[in-house]
Amino acid sequence: MFTVALLGLVSLQAASSDFAFTIDARKQTLISPYIYGINYPDSFIDEWLKEWDGLSAGVTLAREGGNRFTAYNWETNASNAGQDYFFENDDYLGVSNEAGLTVRKFLEHVQSKGAASLLTVPTLGFVAADKDNARDGGQDVNHTPDFLHKRFLPSVARKPSGHFEYPPNTKDSVVYQDEFVHWVESVKKPNAPVWFSLDNEPDLWAGTHARIRAKTPTYAEIIDNGIEYASAIKAVAPKALVFGPANYGWYGFRAFQGAPDANGRVFVDAYLDAMKQAESKWHRRLLDSFDFHWYPEATGDGVRITMTNQADKPATAMARIQAPRSLWDPTYVEDSWIPKSNGNKPIRLLPDMQERVLAHYPGTKLSISEYDFGGRSSISGALAEADALGIFGRYGLFAACHWGLGAKDEAALAGFEAFSNYDRHGSRFGDRGLQVAGGNPALNSVYASLDSKRRGILVLVVINKGSESQSLSMNLTGFHPRDGKAFVVKEGIYLQPLAGMLGIKNGTVLYTVPPFSVSTLEVQN
Repeated sequence: MFTVALLGLVSLQAASSDFAFTIDARKQTLISPYIYGINYPDSFIDEWLKEWDGLSAGVTLAREGGNRFTAYNWETNASNAGQDYFFENDDYLGVSNEAGLTVRKFLEHVQSKGAASLLTVPTLGFVAADKDNARDGGQDVNHTPDFLHKRFLPSVARKPSGHFEYPPNTKDSVVYQDEFVHWVESVKKPNAPVWFSLDNEPDLWAGTHARIRAKTPTYAEIIDNGIEYASAIKAVAPKALVFGPANYGWYGFRAFQGAPDANGRVFVDAYLDAMKQAESKWHRRLLDSFDFHWYPEATGDGVRITMTNQADKPATAMARIQAPRSLWDPTYVEDSWIPKSNGNKPIRLLPDMQERVLAHYPGTKLSISEYDFGGRSSISGALAEADALGIFGRYGLFAACHWGLGAKDEAALAGFEAFSNYDRHGSRFGDRGLQVAGGNPALNSVYASLDSKRRGILVLVVINKGSESQSLSMNLTGFHPRDGKAFVVKEGIYLQPLAGMLGIKNGTVLYTVPPFSVSTLEVQN
């Protein structure tokens, strides 16, 4: 059991069980509602839609993305997931040839719950031309001579005539992405935003989509690609937000997989500089959110924390619990190749990215359209997920989507719902984050909020990262607590939180946090 393994890790046990926090309700920052997002994972669209309809986790954003959408042909729903599935063209995204069927179904279901949608616009230049999938295990398109021109269709940013049709002309041997965006704008509902992503993980195309692009793009190529497609999207959907470039991770957004024209430049900086210059040329902002993915490289006992196909070793779980600190903490150095390649410096991901935005293209939002800390069935995964969401809100992230989170991932989902649905009846963390001071980030985290729609209620999320109970005092300024209750998630208690007791004395909330747990406290004045 996970608990037994953790009991031997005494280095993170508290020397004292008492921690004092101060919370100032007068000092507030807005929390984006779109950090509570999930992805459409690798499952058939109808299967995912059933799961989405049954999910009551308070999800506010859904992304239709991943490797399969890089070569998605919206005119017929043919697709090719590249190395993720045998490099075959198939009907995984829709047996029907009804143009845009997969996207239309996705939008209808997501928007029915009032959630925002993030759709992928393919920018690689070719999409699947057929659905010639072999049901006996897959058939690589390279079995066809001249497969690039026989098994794929050119995909371009703009339709030269500017005359958009629906259904689109499937006999012209080319797929137009601005026509796709124009169609989306015509079918979407006005009750929730619909945004567009510039493809998916272009820094890995040479591996994931080697049949289409066998060489990683240079800085110059991917920048030109981003400007070309972003300007085409904005021409037909001027109010829609554009996310890009959806880097896969650290080496992607730092050096674009060692692109030869880096010349010592950090890719993020170069991309932001170019998009700022493009705004002057096009007289409109083309990039609204610099978007990247984050699958932590942190390890424990030699096992990466996101390797969910094997059981945790004792230190793996502890590394996962601490991993969210790399999102912000200037004192924390994780055990991974990233600090080792960077002078053993802390990663402090979000502050670093914000500083780059401020220096190179102020006003650009930040988003993480794929992330996963692993441990989806372990209490360590619940703690890491909750801590990550708290940090996303505190550091002003605009949007975030967990990769594939679903009802089967009970622990990680419980960490998610500690913010988005803590009583399992729709109550959620507030939209205004409060200033919090105190504690020890290795042992605990406290996040506090008020909500513009729920007056008189202060919500706190309290995370105990250690193997002993912790007695916390949380002194409130600008809010006078009178009563409160706690909803507790701990090992094995995921679907329905336990009820917890808290005390209130002279403006201070007193609460004893169980070991390895996430507690959401609802405090009333």
